[in-house]
Amino acid sequence: MAPLALITGAAGLIGQYLLKTAPRWAPQWEVRGLTRQDVDLADAGAVRRFWRNLHPQVVIHCAAQSRPGPCQQNPILAHRINVEATALLAELSSDIPFFFFSSDQVFDGSKGWYVETDQVNPLNVYGETKAEAERLVLQNPRHSVIRVGLNAGTSPTGDRSFVEDMRNSVKSGKPLTLFTDEFRCPLPAGMTARAIWELIELNRPGLYHLGGAERLSRWEIGQALIPRYQELAGQMQPGSVKSYTGAPRPPDLSMSCDKLQALLSFPLSGLRTWLAARSSAGADLWDYESP
Repeated sequence: MAPLALITGAAGLIGQYLLKTAPRWAPQWEVRGLTRQDVDLADAGAVRRFWRNLHPQVVIHCAAQSRPGPCQQNPILAHRINVEATALLAELSSDIPFFFFSSDQVFDGSKGWYVETDQVNPLNVYGETKAEAERLVLQNPRHSVIRVGLNAGTSPTGDRSFVEDMRNSVKSGKPLTLFTDEFRCPLPAGMTARAIWELIELNRPGLYHLGGAERLSRWEIGQALIPRYQELAGQMQPGSVKSYTGAPRPPDLSMSCDKLQALLSFPLSGLRTWLAARSSAGADLWDYESP
């Protein structure tokens, strides 16, 4: 029998890409995705009962309350989902590899190009819950934390990636203000999935940054997407993160991924590089194949 890889948050963006890329990048694994319909990860009793019938050899924990706004509005629920559920799954996975998806938002954004040894200093509740969960996960030397930034792609529900959020805003007639002074390292979700499958096979647990090779402002990201999403043209306006009134937004969350890149068999692409390659090849824009 093939070993079982269990993926939580299978209805989310990265979870979906992990599932659909497994036949190519992880054919030796039996892959099972878990969604909220299978088990509520915030219900510890239900999780323990559900776990009795499982015998995974690796767990990839993607499930989270990942939007800073709702986390800020309901910090108790955010802690239950992002910290307590993670701690329970890490406990149940104490003897096997466990991969926890964290976020670039554990940093305050004051300097950019963060490396794994930089001190965390989250500015919002979402970042705080991820930083706390990281500490719990890394207590086990078998376990890994993967800090990711913005992931691009398409989801079955059409509302899981930043690209979909932008397109949905335009379709609904909402103003789309993109900050010229907020920087990220976006990466296609299919490339994120491929990197995780390779890291699992390498058996090199630890803390890793996983993002794109290019540091782009939100405004630059929007401009780069216009050739493929014409509906964005003329609908975006530049703005400043300093004027934002919602959950605190770190200004520069660019991350260095040199540690992980040294282990991978393929280069982590920048978003503009990816878009240019896909355009010239005439391929599906967010197809999981590397350009």
